Amino acid sequence: MEDQNKGKINRRDVIKGLATIPVLGAFAYGWFRKQRYSKLLRSVIQEDIELDAINPLAMRNVPKEGKIRLGIIGSGSRGRALMKSSGFIHPKTVDQWKEEALENKTDKRYEEYLDQEDLNVEFKGICDIYDINAEKAIQAASNLHREGTDGKQGAAPKRYRTYQELLAADDIDAVIIATPDHWHAQISIDAANQGKHVYCEKPMTWTVPETYEVVRAVKENNVVFQLGHQLRQTESYFKAREAIQKGVLGKISLVEVTTNRNHPTGAWVYPIDEQAGPQNIDWDQFLGPAPYHPFSLKRFFRWRCWWDYSTGLSGDLFTHEYDAMNQILELGIPDSAVSSGGIYFYKDGRTVPDVLNQVYEYPDQDLSLLYSATLASDKRRGRVIMGHDAYMEVGSDLKIYVDPGSTKYKQKIQDNIIDPELPIYSFTPGMKQVDAITSATEQYFAGRGLLFTYRGGKRVDTSHLHIKEWIDCIREGTQPSCNVDVGFEEAMTAHMGTIAYRENRKVYWDPDKQKIM
Repeated sequence: MEDQNKGKINRRDVIKGLATIPVLGAFAYGWFRKQRYSKLLRSVIQEDIELDAINPLAMRNVPKEGKIRLGIIGSGSRGRALMKSSGFIHPKTVDQWKEEALENKTDKRYEEYLDQEDLNVEFKGICDIYDINAEKAIQAASNLHREGTDGKQGAAPKRYRTYQELLAADDIDAVIIATPDHWHAQISIDAANQGKHVYCEKPMTWTVPETYEVVRAVKENNVVFQLGHQLRQTESYFKAREAIQKGVLGKISLVEVTTNRNHPTGAWVYPIDEQAGPQNIDWDQFLGPAPYHPFSLKRFFRWRCWWDYSTGLSGDLFTHEYDAMNQILELGIPDSAVSSGGIYFYKDGRTVPDVLNQVYEYPDQDLSLLYSATLASDKRRGRVIMGHDAYMEVGSDLKIYVDPGSTKYKQKIQDNIIDPELPIYSFTPGMKQVDAITSATEQYFAGRGLLFTYRGGKRVDTSHLHIKEWIDCIREGTQPSCNVDVGFEEAMTAHMGTIAYRENRKVYWDPDKQKIM
């Protein structure tokens, strides 16, 4: 044994030899580890992970012949963000970007926006029950040349007072739905029945029964449906999926996903517009299928805080985490769900919890999915997929660490080739670029891959790629990555968690009856 180890230098020997040179020693050991891991990356990981994995749907070249005519239903902040991702932005936003770029040369938001691919679409109809939001959307839709307030504007789209009138219009081919949760399903159903293609923000549905009706309407009318989970375009997730499929982590038994926010806007306490009131908000239309409540600006602007209009943490934020894991692991609908939590911080009259813990069981796959959320702490916990041989941390970037108890990598650990404290694979796209992000909410979304990803070294809006995928599928008559079948899995999983919380019981999925029990 002594002869076999003779002349071998391990990590302990290196540390001991460099200990008397504190600064240089730390640098040299860092260099040593980097060189060793560069060799490991070549000898181990490149055999397993294809480094150029990208979403084939988002990157294909599709002929752009003929404009696709869009309508948007719900043009608040998220609706206008989707208009921006489609190529239409309010002129004042351009002014702001230009002004801020003069002060900060690293601010490339306007340049990146101009580089965004022209999808050859136009907005022919705008529908919003709040007059100010509708006017902002009209101005964005008219900004055909992506210019500021001093630029040339195009013809304004038509303003519709009801979504039914917009759906009846002959000059609209497809609609983007960005309303409060309680309207998603009904508008999607009505749009499909009118033969309009649908891009619907998550979650897909507000209640269980309407979930079946959305699937039926989309399939019977043969329209292209895309659910708004733009994480499906994040580059690190394609690499994560490939690593899983090639067995880099070994047997996976536990997945943990989290939400941590500690800011009023992150807890849905949005600003209330001083110009808003009964004179410019159609309150009856806002309520729709929701229980009656007297006019309330607080409920109108902060609707996510009430079950009357919202799906809570489970439907709003967990669905992003679930869809990411479903994309990577092909989880499907769980066998069972339990939930706990409560309103522990925001004593503002809300009815949805601000702390939530959920466990989803997948016995056929021998794994559990844990979700834990708080709206009163910014501690970063992220997403972790835990396997017997390695675990993976995934967000806008990706890191894989070997488990100390691994069977697959046991010999390499013993030979000091692998250090469990260092990632054996690390992917950080666009690491040399400076991100022009200021708000806490933007920082949160960016860190989780929800704002942008990278293609060919360039930063790209993930929502733009997701809209592009939908538009391309409309032109080709094909299915997008987050189609109505995937949406069904998302909706039922989220509803299981919500029912478990609200009814304080363990709920089950019956795959034969396709029902929550």
